Amino acid sequence: MSEVFSSPVLRVEQPRRGPLAKSRYKVLDDGGTVLAIAAPTDDKGNAAVMRGLFPGKSNLDARAVLLTTPDGDPLYVVDKPSGREYTEILRPDGERVGSFVTERVGRRYVIYDDDGTLIGTVEVDVPRNNFEVKDADGGKVAHVRKKWAGLATHLLTTADRYTVEISDPVREPLRTMAVMTAIVMDMNLHEAKEIT
Repeated sequence: MSEVFSSPVLRVEQPRRGPLAKSRYKVLDDGGTVLAIAAPTDDKGNAAVMRGLFPGKSNLDARAVLLTTPDGDPLYVVDKPSGREYTEILRPDGERVGSFVTERVGRRYVIYDDDGTLIGTVEVDVPRNNFEVKDADGGKVAHVRKKWAGLATHLLTTADRYTVEISDPVREPLRTMAVMTAIVMDMNLHEAKEIT
């Protein structure tokens, strides 16, 4: 695990920006100290602007974000190919930490380590605001909660806020994957800003 994310309670926030803004995240500790910043790894050009104008299903598009320390040192890449089936967490050198694979869209995801061994699951509630991360034996590892900010904020900005509570001790790489759950679920389920 990166020492940057050693706190048992973390917050993952998207800055309040207009609907055309690209995905950006801040990871903070419980005291509000910024631990990491995530930004898109490349510019998709005019097609991305058009998808911003007509959101709907933009969460099906391929995209990746690079997490860095506030000083710019790379930590992880969250890489989501097109669709919602698969998302990888990579180290800056390209080595895979693990992956999230969709078992039931919007309801259940399985977590694998770099060798493809099942290490956990993510159970999602119906409103897609609570995410229970469990180990391979079904024991609770973390709870990720999305805060509802109101309809106007939901529809007109990129602002989403998540709290990640880790039930330490959690072995690696599952702990890192639990921390990444907020960003992965946001990219897979909430970036399109649908009312559902």
